[in-house]
Amino acid sequence: MKKIIILSGIAFLSVVSSCKKDLTSLNIDPKSATSVPSVSLFTNAQRNFADYISTPSVNVNIFRLIAQQWTETTYFDESRYDLVTRNIPGGTFTILYRDVLNDLNAAKTLIAADITAADVKANQIAIADIMQVYAYSILVNTFGNVPYSEALDINNVQPKYDDGLTITKALIVRLNTDIAALKPGAASYGGADLIYGGNVAKWIKFANTLKLKLGITIVDADAATAKTAIESASAGAFSSSADNAAFAYQSSSPNTNPIWTNLVQSGRKDYVIANTFVDKMKALGDPRIPLYFTKDAAGGYSGGIYGTSNSYSTFSKPSATLTAPDFETLFLSYSEVEFYKAEAAARGFNVGGTAATHYDSGVTASIKYWGGTDASAVTYLANPSVNYATATGTYKEKIGTQAWIAFYNRGFEAWTEWRRLDFPVLNVPPGLTYADIPLRFTYPIPEKSLNGTQYTAAASAIGGDKVSTKLFWDKF
Repeated sequence: MKKIIILSGIAFLSVVSSCKKDLTSLNIDPKSATSVPSVSLFTNAQRNFADYISTPSVNVNIFRLIAQQWTETTYFDESRYDLVTRNIPGGTFTILYRDVLNDLNAAKTLIAADITAADVKANQIAIADIMQVYAYSILVNTFGNVPYSEALDINNVQPKYDDGLTITKALIVRLNTDIAALKPGAASYGGADLIYGGNVAKWIKFANTLKLKLGITIVDADAATAKTAIESASAGAFSSSADNAAFAYQSSSPNTNPIWTNLVQSGRKDYVIANTFVDKMKALGDPRIPLYFTKDAAGGYSGGIYGTSNSYSTFSKPSATLTAPDFETLFLSYSEVEFYKAEAAARGFNVGGTAATHYDSGVTASIKYWGGTDASAVTYLANPSVNYATATGTYKEKIGTQAWIAFYNRGFEAWTEWRRLDFPVLNVPPGLTYADIPLRFTYPIPEKSLNGTQYTAAASAIGGDKVSTKLFWDKF
């Protein structure tokens, strides 16, 4: 018996001794990774970014509603510009700063340390930076002044807000650096790049297209910087829809189009087409109507009254193309390039061609992207109400209206063009005024308490933290 007790004691002490030597292992979760490959962070950022752009969730993306492409049925607070109840600005901050910018920043850090091939390293870092530029541009064009120079520092929980124009000019400089750094003859991310499959030449076109976009956005705030950016980017931007920056979803969960997830899989019936949008297209005889919408209960096409309750069964809804589980998300498109060039030409910038030729190309590219034909585009552009030479108004009204239509399902861009060009004229929700339509998002509510000093300074600098405050580029 004594021998058994002694042997048991020795065994116990051996176990205790062993534990003492490796106590830190108790803090490690064997089912969780302790390090992440840089390419995984890049891929994750792309996916989070695409989901944010595409989702119709009222918690983060209500741009289709603000642009009056869609309207709501039972719950219609967001169509009446309630940003506070669901803290929509906070959702935007969280996704873009935490889930996109931070992942891209971490990827760049790891790439710099882990990748030995100089050209591959240069390509990967430049492409990640281009994606960051895009994300920052959305933040600036949603809020105005935002954290930039002190953002993404985990040790600084109260970053200052930088001036929006200063940020945009810095973003253009970053794009110039990235374009110069990219090496088309070398590899980049390969299959980890879910937009272009690692095609560096396509990323050069993407960067030039984004620079063109940033230039046209600030044209009324800094014409000289805008002109230089636009003219230098024009030739290198997308030249056909084959260049489109598209994120492809799959037909089965969990990698499905967020529109399908929110509208079909969920079984919810929250949205119908807004009368603002479909009525304008019907008035112009637009051939994209059956490509954009389903038929209504009467066999035609109609939209619900914007900003109030609507019967889901009565009105047209997003088409089956749009709600397919594998429908892609567009980051940038050839169609928008042509509208930007049309405006640039109308302003007298050297982008080759005329405002009319680029306008026609933008309309045609949009019609064909959605499944229309060259013939239907020719017929549409011959309509005196559509033809650039005879359509009503200045170039701002002509281009603004057609860009708004072409930006269907890309609510943020449609909202931005409406803010910049002031066309088309939108509808006013019952009981509100035209001045109530948001020109920006207010800052997230937590910023007031957690970063109060910087929040106060930013709100003061832009003219007040209100939806009616014009952004720095919205001059007219």
